[in-house]
Parts: sequence; structure tokens; C-alpha cells
Amino acid sequence: MKRLKRYQYERYAILCQLAYPDTPNTYKNVISPFHQIQLTDKYGRMSVRLLWQDDKKEVIIVFRGSLGLKDWLGNCCCFPSKLNVYNDSYNVHWGFKRLLDAPLYPSSISPDGKLHSLRQVLYHSLTPLLKQGKRFSFIGHSSGGAVAVLMADYYERVHPKSVKRVVTFGQPAAGSLSFRRKYKLHNRTYRICCDLDMITYLPPIPYYFWHVGKMLWLHDEQIYENTPTLQRLSMSLKSWLLRPITYHYMRKYIRNKSLFDEH
Repeated sequence: MKRLKRYQYERYAILCQLAYPDTPNTYKNVISPFHQIQLTDKYGRMSVRLLWQDDKKEVIIVFRGSLGLKDWLGNCCCFPSKLNVYNDSYNVHWGFKRLLDAPLYPSSISPDGKLHSLRQVLYHSLTPLLKQGKRFSFIGHSSGGAVAVLMADYYERVHPKSVKRVVTFGQPAAGSLSFRRKYKLHNRTYRICCDLDMITYLPPIPYYFWHVGKMLWLHDEQIYENTPTLQRLSMSLKSWLLRPITYHYMRKYIRNKSLFDEH
């Protein structure tokens, strides 16, 4: 498995933040070098953003996470549902399958303005870029990360070796053990978790829903790889309990030295 470089991580993280309406203006210059297509839902909210440059092979597909009560209620519907994918099928989280089937307004590819599913619209939007020899990085935050995983697996099945990597932030598990076993991109998937982010432990059905790919856990200013769930929970709780003491360590003061540049 290739390493995820720091500059790639930082760029992907900012692009995921830019999927939300409350993003600081200082981040928006990250998008300026790119061509882009925005796919919006029936409420006019951006659901997916496609970004690419003429002189680069990579196309970045960014999936927005949950916005509003309706999205969160859908995430809570964590019963299994069969997803049919290119001569195969497996069970996935119903709420995330619902997002794949959610209607989007494909103004960029459909002059009739009719609503089609996210999976259909995105597939057709990527086709011209695939013909240019581009490869695709699927990224997303929270439920957007789960949809990125499902869509990347589908696209890799239809067009083998077209997916460059999958990077998710704070992602809940998307599918069952059957999905984990059949997933095509374990060696190109990075699942990034931060400290005690409880969403990354969901859905709350032990041993039914499973994560895929390589986990990178950001904890106490270190990066841990593929830390077991119970160990991660134990280390997070221990760190939380000891935090008043650890804030006294000299390394905490050194970490914050850049703040004094402004004073």
C-alpha cells in the first residue's frame, strides 16, 4: 500500500471542509486552480464536487456529509440492504444506499433537467474525464465518506484500475462482512479517524458492519495504523482522563509556539 503524503492529506481535508456552507473564506483559494462540476440535490445543496486540472491525471470527487435532521435520521436507519453492483451484490447500510440513490439535478449532463440518482449522474459525469485518461480519487467526510467508499468500489468494478485512491474522514462503516470481503480497493483506501470521534464507531451493531481499507488514527499528535476498535476506545478514554495532567507537558507549549507569531 502506498503512503498517503502529508500534502495530499491536507488538500483532501480542506476540500472536504469546502463541501459545507460554513467554510472559512480563507480555504476557498484551494479550489482556484481546478476546473469543477457541482452536482446538487433537489434542494439546491451541493452533494458532490468534481475537481480536476488539465495537466494532472487525478480527478478528485468530494462527497458532502450530513446536513440537517433528515440526513441524520437517514444515517440512523442502519439496517442492512442489498446493493446490486455490476454482476455482484452485497449488504450495506440502508441509509448510505439511500444516498447513492438520492436524486440529483444533473444540469451539467442533462438539458432536460430531470432528476436522476447520484450514482447515475456521477457515473455519466466521470465518463468524459475517463476518456481523457484521468484516474479518480474519491474522498468524503462522515456519511460522505461512506458513500465515497461505495461509489469507488462500484466504479472500480465497471472500470478496473480507474480509481487512484479513496480517502475518508470520520467515516462510519458502510457495509457488512460480505461487502468487506468483496471490496476491491483495500490497498488504495485510507480511513482517517481523529481521537474519540464516536461516528467512526458506528453503526452500533457489533460484528455486522465492517470498515474497509487502512485506518490512520490521529491521536495525541501521533498517527497509529489499524488500531483495533477496543484498543482505540481504551486509549482515547485514558487520554481524556489524563488530559489535565498532559497539558502541563513541555511539548504542549512547544506545539503552540506558532501562536506567538501574531503577538
